[in-house]
Amino acid sequence: MHVSALLLLLGTYSLVHALTVPGTSPWPDKHLESGLRIAKRSVPYEIAPRALCPQVWWTIATELKLSFLGVGGCNNLARQAIRAAFHDCFVDGCNGSLMLSGECDRSENNGLEDICAQLPTVRAKYGVGMADLIQFAGAIAVEVCPLGPPMPFYAGRKDSTTPSTPGQLPSVTGSGDQLFNMFKAKGFTATDLAALIGAHTTSEQFFVNKAKAGAAQDTTPNVWDVAYYGQMLAGTAPFTFESDKNLAAQNDVKGPFKGFVGNQVAWNGAFVVA
Repeated sequence: MHVSALLLLLGTYSLVHALTVPGTSPWPDKHLESGLRIAKRSVPYEIAPRALCPQVWWTIATELKLSFLGVGGCNNLARQAIRAAFHDCFVDGCNGSLMLSGECDRSENNGLEDICAQLPTVRAKYGVGMADLIQFAGAIAVEVCPLGPPMPFYAGRKDSTTPSTPGQLPSVTGSGDQLFNMFKAKGFTATDLAALIGAHTTSEQFFVNKAKAGAAQDTTPNVWDVAYYGQMLAGTAPFTFESDKNLAAQNDVKGPFKGFVGNQVAWNGAFVVA
């Protein structure tokens, strides 16, 4: 079981609700409009009528979608939601502690201020769990971005107000081997890691190099595309994290990393699985 950057199925539960969210994206060819997925933990996905999912999630999906749409695609709030889903999960699992225990105030979470303000308000309004909501927001954000894949969502995580250990998130200056081993220890393969790092296609940095605040990791940060892979390897990206360069050259990761260049279908599939 992965402890995923966008692990949408982590948590202790006997019955979970899983759904892809028809209609959350204005771009075509992304969803089966017929319904959603409901699954028990021990049973494969089953397509079931929309009515079987609590209506509250559809209401929240509509609200989040509107807040995540910008000119030409997904906006900065959507980018924060994607990053927040990773930050909440990586250290101790997806438990909501990012927004329930003051972790948003840590320097490693700089740049998440807007999503850290928005989601607790949504939680209070609709009475859902914080851990679930953070992952749901990340899933909606990915799907709202043009070319983003439909992301299954599972509700039922346990919230925690216990802060995670600080300083345990991957470093933007980490070596390729250090980062690969860090993810491998949590159950990820090299392909998983190469796929997950592709989320930087929508990233804009503000704190690693303040002289280049707002610089994106590819030229289309409003779109969930594979431009990141080709531009990073070619050295033409507006900004590249040192950690990304190191991972792209790491012996295990470099093969699948290069394999995603120009291959949207392969990347989307690998990202959802990871």
